Amino acid sequence: MDMGDLTDQRMAHAAAIATAGSMQAALNNQTLSRFLDITVSEALLLGLLAQNVTKFFTVFGHGSTEIGEVLRIYQQSGLVKVMGVHSEIEASHAATALRWVTGEKAAVVTSIGPGALQALAASLTPASDGIGVWYLFGDETTEDEGYNMQQIPKPEQELFLQMMKTMGKAYSLHTPESLSTALQRGLVATDHPHRAGPFYLLLPMNIQSRMLASFNLSELPSGEIPLMGAANGDYERAIDWILEARRIVLKIGGGGRKASPELVRLLELVNGVAVWTPIASGVIPYSNPRNMMVGGSKGSLCGNFAMEQADLLIAVGTRAVCQSDCSRTGYPHVEKVININTDFEDVFHYRKTLALVGDAAATISRVNQLLDQALGKRVRKSSNWFAQCSEKRQEWESYKQQRFQTVALNDGFWERIVLTQPVVIKTATDWARANQVVSIFDAGDVQANGFQIIEDEKVGQTFTETGASYMGFAPSALLASAMAEKPFYAIALTGDGSFIMNPQVLIDGAEYGAQGCILLLDNNRMAAISGLQKAQYGHAFATYHKTPIDFLAWASSVPNVLSLDCDPTIKGLQEALDKARAHKGLSLIHVPVYYGDNELGEMGVFGRWNVGTWSEETQALRHKIGL
Repeated sequence: MDMGDLTDQRMAHAAAIATAGSMQAALNNQTLSRFLDITVSEALLLGLLAQNVTKFFTVFGHGSTEIGEVLRIYQQSGLVKVMGVHSEIEASHAATALRWVTGEKAAVVTSIGPGALQALAASLTPASDGIGVWYLFGDETTEDEGYNMQQIPKPEQELFLQMMKTMGKAYSLHTPESLSTALQRGLVATDHPHRAGPFYLLLPMNIQSRMLASFNLSELPSGEIPLMGAANGDYERAIDWILEARRIVLKIGGGGRKASPELVRLLELVNGVAVWTPIASGVIPYSNPRNMMVGGSKGSLCGNFAMEQADLLIAVGTRAVCQSDCSRTGYPHVEKVININTDFEDVFHYRKTLALVGDAAATISRVNQLLDQALGKRVRKSSNWFAQCSEKRQEWESYKQQRFQTVALNDGFWERIVLTQPVVIKTATDWARANQVVSIFDAGDVQANGFQIIEDEKVGQTFTETGASYMGFAPSALLASAMAEKPFYAIALTGDGSFIMNPQVLIDGAEYGAQGCILLLDNNRMAAISGLQKAQYGHAFATYHKTPIDFLAWASSVPNVLSLDCDPTIKGLQEALDKARAHKGLSLIHVPVYYGDNELGEMGVFGRWNVGTWSEETQALRHKIGL
């Protein structure tokens, strides 16, 4: 088909859908034929539209020009929104943040080779945090005429597919007629209600423009995947275990984020306390006295106490990541585990487990109902467990206040008084909650101090990417604000080490009108690793730079980005945040922060971790516990 005719045809399809309001409406009023002679790339886009995937973060290359042309035409008709950005990693982070913060679906489009591999690396974030994102990658041609530029230089087929399948669900569109199957696999992967993740669709360069004769649009899959219901399991034994236990701790992971009311009720019924993973902040309100905050390798005094002393663990929607359960040593006195999860592998992570495989909210609701009935007939053993944990929470609050009262310290690198990280994070997150601003934490020391400090009253006030701890996530996430149908303003709390990894949002955020503030805590290093090196070996090495970077000049070099300095006081920081919020666009606040040996300059470490010189002791304890 002549290119002009093909363009006219695509424009006609797009216009019919736009005028009707949806593809289904266009089919119903017969302005769009059910059977079309259509290219693979256009059929793919129609399939994504059927699943309400209308946002695309792109870095086009020679492996994706055909997809780009289809997107150009459909964007002109108002059916999709495309952002051409400067980094595949940034594109992935933005798409992940959009789905995570607003629930809106998105796809990442790259070329073949290095671009696809960069996006693959960044997709570790949605894979780890359970976020559904589409990835459309160019791939080598199917006719194997010889090496394609940027393919993996090895005479084997589908090497990119092998790599993608290791990370998550993947499909190679080697055969154009299998498109509907590919779209169905992607729907299940990205919209899975309990364990969503990335889906990688590999598009050979010679297949994208292939014509599909009389393609039946009815083959395009759509629809919602239902939640699992309450678990089928031995509830009677679970109730017995609960009534026999004296010290119950709930450990809540990402799978419990939608079960807040049920979890709060369960805590009261079992006279227990809650400890959460960073991804589940806000699931138990900070003001709830049974909230013992975060627990794990970088936990809290009260959270780690509850884990250390509990005799029954009720695990809810948690993967038990190493830092979350101190590399499997976090529960030395737990005798039994009730594990609620939708994943069979995760639900049997611990020994001595009673597994309840089902939706967290529905399953806990059933447990609460049965427990209510049992408590009317049986007497629980008396325990001062809640009182003990409450004392530890008060100790933790006093510990935090000591650090918040130490507003600034003299820093050796800056050779002047600068704010401490705890004070900056506390001030910024308090300000964010008061102003209905979303807080997004980057990987590193800022993140680790952050989840010890945040005081969320509900889910969705804070997003901290601890699944992959991908440096540069938070600034890139701000780009999602320019794509979102549901407007939001966010503050990206990042360190200098993480920001340097992914600064492209300065350009792309300004270009597309992102609304947000980068709060850059600058201690001239990757402080989380410097601190780990010093704790284990006594010396920091190759994790810092010798001269300061002029981040203000960097931000000021980009038109429409507001760069702000602030006085080393709480008031000075608050004033800078207010100025940033008033700016119509992207802003960056540069805050030099303390790094050094003064313990009041950080929140501290309270747990174990199987890393470096600590490994042998941690491993030995794990095997001694045998949980």
